[in-house]
Amino acid sequence: MATTKRNPLTTPTIPEDITKDEKSLVRSYLLLTFIHKVFERDCRVIGKSGLFKTPQLYMELVSGATKKTSLMLQEVTRELTSHHLKITTIRQDQRGVEAQYSCRGYTGEMNIPWPGFRNEMMLRMRAYLGLTPELTVLPREDTVEQMALSI
Repeated sequence: MATTKRNPLTTPTIPEDITKDEKSLVRSYLLLTFIHKVFERDCRVIGKSGLFKTPQLYMELVSGATKKTSLMLQEVTRELTSHHLKITTIRQDQRGVEAQYSCRGYTGEMNIPWPGFRNEMMLRMRAYLGLTPELTVLPREDTVEQMALSI
């Protein structure tokens, strides 16, 4: 749920509220940031674990997805800049992820509860890894929660 508050000191002469597309950019930025961190962490763990017979193959797969998220994150950051949209704070707690942002004299807040955030992360991660969108093996809920909370 995103809320927008106007800053009276920096109100533009013709106020323009935050658009749906701009809110989508904020959401994408948050998701890509978290996904990128998860992929980087997973790649390090695979390389150091000593549990894989061919860790380089799995690292290559995850590394490719990491590069995709990095490129997408750069593009979203460019789009945020072109819309004069700045994410000022990102926080996570047991309820979910929260971001505060400013855009053309307005400030806003986006709160995304963990269940929805995790589901969207998993869908996007599957796509970046080149997997089908369907979850063939559902992870245990506490495992997914731990993944999201430990970023």
